[in-house]
Amino acid sequence: MNCSHFGKCGSCSLYNISYEEALKAKVDRVKELISSYYSKKIDIFSSIKSNHRARAEFKIWHKGDMAYYAMSNLDKNGVEILSECPKVTKPIENIWKILLKEINNSDILKNRLFSIEFLSSQDEVLVTMIYHKKLDSLWEEEAKALQDRVKISIIGRARKQKIVLNREYVTQKIKVDNREFSYRYYEGGFTQPNSYINQKMITWAIDKVKDNGGDFLESYCGLGNFTLPISRYFSKVLATEISSNSIKAAKENCKLNRIENISFVRLNAQETAFALKGVREFRRLKGINLNEFNFTTILVDPPRAGLDYDSLNLAKDFKYIVYISCNPQTLARDLKELTKTHIVKNVAVFDQFPYTSHIESGVYLVRRDIAK
Repeated sequence: MNCSHFGKCGSCSLYNISYEEALKAKVDRVKELISSYYSKKIDIFSSIKSNHRARAEFKIWHKGDMAYYAMSNLDKNGVEILSECPKVTKPIENIWKILLKEINNSDILKNRLFSIEFLSSQDEVLVTMIYHKKLDSLWEEEAKALQDRVKISIIGRARKQKIVLNREYVTQKIKVDNREFSYRYYEGGFTQPNSYINQKMITWAIDKVKDNGGDFLESYCGLGNFTLPISRYFSKVLATEISSNSIKAAKENCKLNRIENISFVRLNAQETAFALKGVREFRRLKGINLNEFNFTTILVDPPRAGLDYDSLNLAKDFKYIVYISCNPQTLARDLKELTKTHIVKNVAVFDQFPYTSHIESGVYLVRRDIAK
């Protein structure tokens, strides 16, 4: 990645080696951590090297009468003023400098602006401008004019304020398995930041589960990223998530894609386990008869902390497990428990975050009594 700030701002922590060397180091770390449970070939999905990040946040640094994009420096003891950022997607890159120039031409838009967040799809950009001041009608008038000139959607945020000028989402289209799926990505909601790698992850997961039959459970389903494309291979799908905003978006995405066999329910991972094991009943499951499901396959995509005790025990009841992990250490910890009942059949790594130490992994497990 050619960038004059490479190795200076804290967004790219692996700057002193090539992309290929950085990826190999991350893959080797995953191999070492899971070596007790899997020693065969790992599938490696490398990222495009620039314009891969569809979600980005920048500080706004004020110097004299001018505002600049900035990020904390690598040592976290100051800021690096940025003139470019090749990591962001082309739609963001195309308006990045133009937007800042427009802001600098308006005292109303520039005054006490301290952060800008970008969210993009293939052809849409949503910009959230965050202020240390109350936003008034003058700001709204200027921001609407800016929105029209730059052809973006703008949200203004301040303490106890949120002003949506047009819409609060972008629509992302992902083509997997010879079908195009549309997703609404909402401001502030969780989305996979690297669309190129996200497509590879979904395709990999489908390839592992498409012949399993029966019904499908997904825990930590988010806005339905994996759920929607996978649903076509199962009779019925139950997908759970703790965030009410994500569940709202998931239901919208279900309608957007005319999918009718998914039940999205707001339950955290432990509540999902309790419901399926009959420990507790939840009003949020009203109208859904869990006894009608013939679950064969579970997909879990937990946060960095990994799976809790109840979720681990729930997963053991399934014939097939897909584990998507953003933390190799907690993945290795959880595999120690899951491999008591299951065999690891396949492992993949997905370079979701190039030039950083972070790596996404996928593990496919089959219950020992049916594993070939």
